[in-house]
Amino acid sequence: MSVLVAENLTKTYGEINAANCTNALNGVSLNVEEGDFIAIMGPSGSGKSTLVSILSGILTPSSGTVTIADQRIDTMDKFEMSLFRRQKLGFVFQEFNLLDHLTLRENVMLPMVLDKQDQKHMEEKAASVMKMFGIYEMKDKYPYEVSGGQQQRTAVARALVNQPKIIFADEPTGNLDSKSSNAVMNCLKTMNEEQKATILMVTHDVFAASFCKQVIFIKDGRINMDISSHGSRQEFFDQILDCQAIVGGENRDI
Repeated sequence: MSVLVAENLTKTYGEINAANCTNALNGVSLNVEEGDFIAIMGPSGSGKSTLVSILSGILTPSSGTVTIADQRIDTMDKFEMSLFRRQKLGFVFQEFNLLDHLTLRENVMLPMVLDKQDQKHMEEKAASVMKMFGIYEMKDKYPYEVSGGQQQRTAVARALVNQPKIIFADEPTGNLDSKSSNAVMNCLKTMNEEQKATILMVTHDVFAASFCKQVIFIKDGRINMDISSHGSRQEFFDQILDCQAIVGGENRDI
């Protein structure tokens, strides 16, 4: 079952044919199925961030369509899009985006609070996901009292708690050391395998991408190639490295 369908997306910055005109996307089409765990990679300026911003409703395409859960999001107004993003989408950012004046548990519960859900249900759901990611013991701590990896695991729990149709992760390991990166990526992998969460992640990091089931490479605003995992994570890591050498980008050891 398709969760997200994007057709012939283009994005132009500046006036067409003007000296400052930039074509960030040039006819990208993409289909994301329920339960997919996909990484989007590519060199700086390739269009990957623009693509995910359009897919998640942050930007509007110059042309093309985006459908999520059978709803066209590219035609929604700001109010409709805001409501749709809160109820149907989950987000994990590089900067964590936790609220410092709320405890970790309160941060996790926030999407449910905004939807005015039952207090008992919110507490039970928050406890469940926090236990899954090994952060329940610190539920009453504030973000500034825990490590970056623990903050990001809290952000992952918050993204999952409302059971969104799809979770967008933007460089989720960008500010983390290797140990914390491994913990966060294992959280995302657990979400995908045990909760059947559909995840679309932008990353420059081969290590992070190796946890995914599929990697799509963007270059010059187009899909250049895509590969799927059919063996061990080490084998997929090596395969991603080989493709990245062709497309261009950065990497680090597994």
